[in-house]
Amino acid sequence: MAVPKGKLIIIGGSVDKGSFSESPEDLTRKLKFFEEGILNKIIRVSAKNNLSRIEIITTASSIPVEVGEEYVNAFKNLDVLNVGVLNIKTRDEANSPENIERLKKADVVMFTGGDQLRLTSIFGGTTFHHLLLEKYENEDFVISGTSAGAAASSNNMIYQGSSHGALLKGEVKITGGLGFINNVIIDTHFVQRGRIGRLMYACASNPINLGIGLGEDTGLLITDGHVMEAIGSGLIILVDGTHMRNTNMTDVEMGEPVSIENLIVHVMSIHDHFDLKTKKTNYRSFQTCS
Repeated sequence: MAVPKGKLIIIGGSVDKGSFSESPEDLTRKLKFFEEGILNKIIRVSAKNNLSRIEIITTASSIPVEVGEEYVNAFKNLDVLNVGVLNIKTRDEANSPENIERLKKADVVMFTGGDQLRLTSIFGGTTFHHLLLEKYENEDFVISGTSAGAAASSNNMIYQGSSHGALLKGEVKITGGLGFINNVIIDTHFVQRGRIGRLMYACASNPINLGIGLGEDTGLLITDGHVMEAIGSGLIILVDGTHMRNTNMTDVEMGEPVSIENLIVHVMSIHDHFDLKTKKTNYRSFQTCS
């Protein structure tokens, strides 16, 4: 696979959208929003910065109008005004010439949260999907997704599974995603909802996939298809099954506990890097405190 010219930004949900009071605490958050916030990062790495054309895709959401307005206002706070909202509800709409023309003119698309199965079932294999892949591979184009939008970004996608029963055989359900990045599997709201078991199960079932657990208001900027930089305010958990020695997954019955030996776990925070090709980490925070 050729090195993509585009950038992928995946976010764990509850992204800071810049709604603040004038309290001292909120003024500190406001400063972080403008200097280090994820939405600001999206703008800074886009082709035309604050002049970039951004399309917010609210397909996954059950309240698309409200969510679209939130993002339009958030980008307006960052002096980005060339923002539209695409609430594509059917596969016919994902193939419509009008929506394809809008995508052709976009520098950034951002998939909001909601239900990731809506994204894959509505977009998968459509003209819109193929154009997204083409632009990502060949242009200075940004694809961003938060929550469901992040989960659907990889070629494999978790779409169901409780946190407390995740390490019982059959509890975690996996299907195909939109395929902007391969050999990873992404879970969101990760720290807040205690989803480590889901990611461990997903990695044990196919250890070629690196598990990426994204905390809320936390994400990864992925360049060249393999260089990952942590962004945002929280933590990212990586689960590497490459060196897994054993699992009893194929030996136990459905609903029984699964054993896994020798998964490797990394924890990343803002500005840390991880290379998907070499599986090497580069912790910027360690360098600054040495």
